[in-house]
Amino acid sequence: MRNRQRGSHLGLMLLASQVFQMGLNNIPPVTLAVLGLNVYLFLFPAAPLMKACVSVQQAYWFKDWRRLLLSPFHHADDWHLYFNMVSFLYKGTKLERRLGGAWFVYLLSVFSLLTGLVYLVLEAVLTELTQDQSYSMACAVGFSGVLFALKVLNNHYHPGGVTYVYAFPVSNRYASWVELILIHLTAPGTSFVGHLAGILVGLLYTTGPLKPIMKKCAEFVTSNGSYSRPASYYNSSGSSGYSGYSGSGGGYAGNYQYPPHYTTDHTAPYTGGLTEEEQLEAAIRNSLNDRGQTNQRRAPPPYGFNLPDEATDEEIRWRRLRRFDS
Repeated sequence: MRNRQRGSHLGLMLLASQVFQMGLNNIPPVTLAVLGLNVYLFLFPAAPLMKACVSVQQAYWFKDWRRLLLSPFHHADDWHLYFNMVSFLYKGTKLERRLGGAWFVYLLSVFSLLTGLVYLVLEAVLTELTQDQSYSMACAVGFSGVLFALKVLNNHYHPGGVTYVYAFPVSNRYASWVELILIHLTAPGTSFVGHLAGILVGLLYTTGPLKPIMKKCAEFVTSNGSYSRPASYYNSSGSSGYSGYSGSGGGYAGNYQYPPHYTTDHTAPYTGGLTEEEQLEAAIRNSLNDRGQTNQRRAPPPYGFNLPDEATDEEIRWRRLRRFDS
């Protein structure tokens, strides 16, 4: 750790150059914040690398589950940080603009945790199959597993495109697998199982049950929160109907979807959840107010959901009649 901090930080300088070249205003806020978090934890780590990396031995045997939260956001050196964050700038910008900031934060949180869990499962399975304890002791650190999950998701939204992997054109459909193999061959020190875990998490989201589960959890939280309705409605692709930048980077997208049972007929009266009797009372009160009473201190709300400051004689008689009828 001490040697890492005394490095030339050339990777950090190149990353800063890349960010300013791209322009801070062109980077969505969540992507920029996550990048800043990774840089901050590189300069001021929450734990030494050997206490931040995740392995079956440390997380499962010794019950140090905190490593699942620390490992994605710590990096071995500045070049490790640079390559991961440059990749994240591209993927994060595209996905945050498509999905919206709130869902993207949710997605990154789930992917970060789940990638570590899948990594532990894969290493435990390899240990059992090979009877080689080194798999359980292999300790992984870095954001690249999450990046592979984001790559699967990004390629899912652009299935017909082409990605250049080491200058070779590869269909987006197979780009993640090709990159997994080439990185393992050209950089043997990287975690093949960690990258594979990211791909599997991405597939769980795009073709498996992860996305519906996340949507159900989001609906449960918003329906039991302090607001009467969710802040956003997620369509079938997991993207937010209320928020999300346009793909070209200017303003918000027009990819708006109305929630179920929402009516676009703006001429229909807004009931505000009132019963029929309460709606009738509000309609009569509005009718009385429209006759031009001059003793009101201010005009009533357009739908009469709040009582006027001073009730007229006709309203008082009507209320008494209502109480008698009930």
